Amino acid sequence: MKHDRLFSITTVCFIVLGMAGVVALSRRMDRSRPVLDASEEEQLYVNAETAKRVSLGFNGLIADWYWLRSLQYVGHKIIDSRAPIQLDNLGPLNLKLLAPLLETSTTLDPQFLAPYEYAAVVLPAVDKTAAVRITRKGIASNPQVWKLYHGLGFIYWEQQNFQAASEIYGEGAAIPGAPPWMSVMHAQLAAQGGSRNTALEIYLRLYQDSGDPSLKEMARRRILQVQSLNERDAIRNILSEYSTRAGRCASSWQEVSDALRKARLRINASGAPIDPEESPYQLAKTGCDVDLDPVSRILRDRT
Repeated sequence: MKHDRLFSITTVCFIVLGMAGVVALSRRMDRSRPVLDASEEEQLYVNAETAKRVSLGFNGLIADWYWLRSLQYVGHKIIDSRAPIQLDNLGPLNLKLLAPLLETSTTLDPQFLAPYEYAAVVLPAVDKTAAVRITRKGIASNPQVWKLYHGLGFIYWEQQNFQAASEIYGEGAAIPGAPPWMSVMHAQLAAQGGSRNTALEIYLRLYQDSGDPSLKEMARRRILQVQSLNERDAIRNILSEYSTRAGRCASSWQEVSDALRKARLRINASGAPIDPEESPYQLAKTGCDVDLDPVSRILRDRT
């Protein structure tokens, strides 16, 4: 009984000491954070190795803290920008702390996978070198997690380094339990890395495999963007064929409605084709081209 009581007291003391350390570290980080004005550069509270050294064994808890700070940091920047922002296009936000925050979180807990996923999808637009470094660190610490190879392959694909992307997908495909589509991506990237079909496949896999709702929404919107680009190409072909046949551009969608239906494009009651976000496509003033509706939610920043 005395031994059990002594063990309980020791355990409680250890927990209290650990929590005190966590509180002390949090306060130290807040004190270390500089007061910034528009002319000053942002700095990290403490670096990764310092945070690990003073975490008193509560590395996982402090890693969670840094991960939440990463999300809050990006969220505040997006809100302050007051402009529509896509998670894989955050370069204009000047997120100088994002890489150090993710670096610290993954140093404290190398098996914590969420920051690696964020580093692969979000960080490349801010710091490509750090994105590769952190994702490779994740692979080194978790060599049997195929999703990390998917993340690194995504980074290389975004950089149009299709050979490197293909090789990484090939390495991931060899891991026991990796899904068959990893081998498909290995071959597809080698054969047609820059195609829209490859983009569609990559974003589809990101959507299906990501556990982060914000990243899933980013992937969903990219999928719809690629689908819309393909639809607009099909519509342009129809308009071009009409112009060749009639000797003039179409003056309304009704003139090409039959061809739109045959191409299995969705049209609304007025005969206008509609995009994947349910807005009607616009017939350009010349009548020989197509564009998105100004209010359409389809992304416009990539072609």
